[in-house]
Amino acid sequence: MFKKLSPLVVLLMLVTSVSAQQLTPQQYIEQYKDVAIREMKRMGVPASITLAQGLLETESGNSSLVKKSNNHFGIKCKNNWTGPGVTHDDDAMGECFRSYKDAEESFRDHSNFLRGSDRYSGLFSLEPTDYKGWAKGLKKAGYATNPKYPDILIKNIEQYNLQQYSEAAVDEMPKFEINKNEDDNRNSGGKAVSEIGIKNELNSLGEPTGSVTAINNSKCMLAAKGTSLLAIATQNDIPLSKLLSYNDLTIDGLISRDQLIYLEKKQEKGAVEYYYTQQGETLYDVAQKQGVQLQNLLAYNNLREDAELQYGTQLSLQHNRAVLAANTVKDITKTTTKTHLVQPKEGLYTISKKYNVTVTQLKEWNNLTGNNLSIGQQLIVAR
Repeated sequence: MFKKLSPLVVLLMLVTSVSAQQLTPQQYIEQYKDVAIREMKRMGVPASITLAQGLLETESGNSSLVKKSNNHFGIKCKNNWTGPGVTHDDDAMGECFRSYKDAEESFRDHSNFLRGSDRYSGLFSLEPTDYKGWAKGLKKAGYATNPKYPDILIKNIEQYNLQQYSEAAVDEMPKFEINKNEDDNRNSGGKAVSEIGIKNELNSLGEPTGSVTAINNSKCMLAAKGTSLLAIATQNDIPLSKLLSYNDLTIDGLISRDQLIYLEKKQEKGAVEYYYTQQGETLYDVAQKQGVQLQNLLAYNNLREDAELQYGTQLSLQHNRAVLAANTVKDITKTTTKTHLVQPKEGLYTISKKYNVTVTQLKEWNNLTGNNLSIGQQLIVAR
């Protein structure tokens, strides 16, 4: 038989339960220090500053804003934000703040936000271990309206020894050549990345371009025209030489058009047996669109890379045509597939209804493990 609890006991239990869910500053630091270090290595924002800002802006991970939006740095939507947002009372009632799928996405956007803005460009001329200069510089540049903002950051850094995390990453920071200009980039074949170029690249890698998905079980992203391959490699912690190899490229530089860029090695075979070319497509275009290594695509079809394709050309994505032609034992049956290019704001459910198929079928036909799609991605929608 259960005893009836007094109201006081119930209240104490509720208070204890709520308190148990509160993060301490030390727990917040332990949880996110590795992310801050990675961001310092990627974009050069001192890990000590990142953690100090996170502690302050999220109340050590306990604020209502961070709980409903994963926004660790109080970054507002502004006019150039195309991602999701939430309303929150700050300097004014019901302001729009950026919303993220997880904390790591927020940390990355924070680094991009600082590195990609003219307002904060002067901070990157400071030593990465000069946390006092960074704290004062953030306030001077208008990051926060609180006059005590730099003092609070400095106090957090010194009280919790956050400087150790900056020191752990300082030798592996990226080298951005801030004295180069756009003419230097063109004259050097695009290998020198200017500060202006980095800003443009960070902006162009936001949603919907820049979102990571998978085609034929290989991770890739849709990169915008004018994006530097070096910036993509740096942003995704991939050696430039490997990024070039993943995408069958030999020369670094700026992307001349919107296109898929693979962040890992493409597959040797396609997800489907055949592909029918669209108007103006090259063999390279097909290899990127289908997530197949270009050398294999050429071998399967006994073609040179510069071969011109006619609209509707059937290309093999899995078998060498010479072997198939010589095989007189088996009947070779042509498999026709219907495809769909993903448009803005389309999801698997929308596409499945359009073609009267199931989401499960779309995933199976396209070797998809999740629900995320990229604009321009080609999906098989009928066998």
